[in-house]
Amino acid sequence: QVQLVESGGGLVQPGGSLRLSCAASGFIFSTSGMSWYRQAPGKGRELVATISSIRGSTNYADSVKGRFTISRDNAKRTVYLQMNRLEPEDTAVYYCFAARSDSWGQGTQVTVSS
Repeated sequence: QVQLVESGGGLVQPGGSLRLSCAASGFIFSTSGMSWYRQAPGKGRELVATISSIRGSTNYADSVKGRFTISRDNAKRTVYLQMNRLEPEDTAVYYCFAARSDSWGQGTQVTVSS
């Protein structure tokens, strides 16, 4: 059974940092491209960042380029999203997605507010 479990969300002040983690099980993690999406209240789900399976190539939404970094540890079957210089507009539920299994995690809330 495929499972994706996100963690690391919370409340942070503008300009602060958070690191999200997504622990995967139930599929061959190293062969799957992985992504982070987010959904703000009243808005659709938005792609934030992706990382490929083999070379670890990355892509980012324009709104987070230079502030967020996606990475993966295949030995730990985990994908990360390091978020720096957070802005109130980054407030959303963040979801992990596994391309190989077309699966979603349950999401973790990130709130940026003073």
